[in-house]
Parts: sequence; structure tokens; C-alpha cells
Amino acid sequence: MTYNKTDAPNKSLKTVRQVAAEDQVSEKTVRRAIAAGLLAVIRVGPAKRSIRIHPDAHAAYRAIVRG
Repeated sequence: MTYNKTDAPNKSLKTVRQVAAEDQVSEKTVRRAIAAGLLAVIRVGPAKRSIRIHPDAHAAYRAIVRG
């Protein structure tokens, strides 16, 4: 699932690094969750290469992981 840029103001969006730090996992683990479709992202920037995570998407992912 991918969120649109209009779903949340940029100040509330999290980076891969921030999500990894909050979950106490590596950035690679977060990127694997994104690749597996477990964690929805918003692509930003001119080439849409930068990734940001909406707090609601992060909460949903945490609920899945913690079961």
C-alpha cells in the first residue's frame, strides 16, 4: 500500500532511519518490510526515490509484527 503525499503533512512523516530507531532494528530490516509489502510508504522528491513512512502505516506494521 502506498500513501499519497496529501495524506499527511511532511513534518509528521518518518524516515527509514527513524522507524528503525523506534523499533530498535536495522534500516535493512525496515527496507525488507517495505519490499515485502508489510510497511506502506510515501515516495517523495523529484524522482520519487526518497521514502517516508506515515505514522499510521508504522503503527499498522508494528501491530502485524507484534501479533
